[in-house]
Amino acid sequence: MKQRGERVDAIYAGLRLAILEQVLQPGMKLPEDAIGEQFGASRTVVRRALELLASEELVDIRPNRGATVAKPSLEEARDLFSVRQDVEQLVIRRLCGNLTPAQVKRLDAQIAAEEKAHREGRPEYIRHAAEFHLVLAEMTGSPLLARYMRQLVGRSALILGLYGRPRWTDCSVQEHRDLVACLVSGDRERLEHLMHDHLEAVLTRAIETAGRDKDRILRDLLAPYADASRGA
Repeated sequence: MKQRGERVDAIYAGLRLAILEQVLQPGMKLPEDAIGEQFGASRTVVRRALELLASEELVDIRPNRGATVAKPSLEEARDLFSVRQDVEQLVIRRLCGNLTPAQVKRLDAQIAAEEKAHREGRPEYIRHAAEFHLVLAEMTGSPLLARYMRQLVGRSALILGLYGRPRWTDCSVQEHRDLVACLVSGDRERLEHLMHDHLEAVLTRAIETAGRDKDRILRDLLAPYADASRGA
């Protein structure tokens, strides 16, 4: 049987993944009892996992009202992408012309997984697209940059889930390929323009409310994530 800390980590990871893949939408309630039942954990364990997510601003916890998936305002969305622009530019400046063959191979594999999921219409596509940026940050060798990007990417997923149009994702696979090509060639000026335009395009494609299916039950949404946590 897993120790409490492991159960907290498993629930945290499962909920975070569900948020990143936009299965759990901004504003959705996260009742401790329902989550605990799905993951086979006590409310105390669930509460700790929710607190970890709240520390990353992915979940809002209010006294006597419980937890909900965070719901950033449009102003917060624009501010976050502005900050993310600056952080991502720092990441690519550190990597430009310095990627090893192993790192290029890893990025190519990441994009291939992203493209396959997109082609098959699977929700993992959103996660793979986001992870591309996390992998870049990790490749800088800076734990601080990686941590900042993890929080920015998670928060971005909320924004895209809240404001994204149905086809906001269509161009990012090729944009990621173009970014890698510039990182390899060392063309810093073009790389900086590409990254700026890429993030601007994501935000522009996103800022329009899309219709969502709000009738699905939390238990059904979390089922695959709970199953994965038990097998971990």
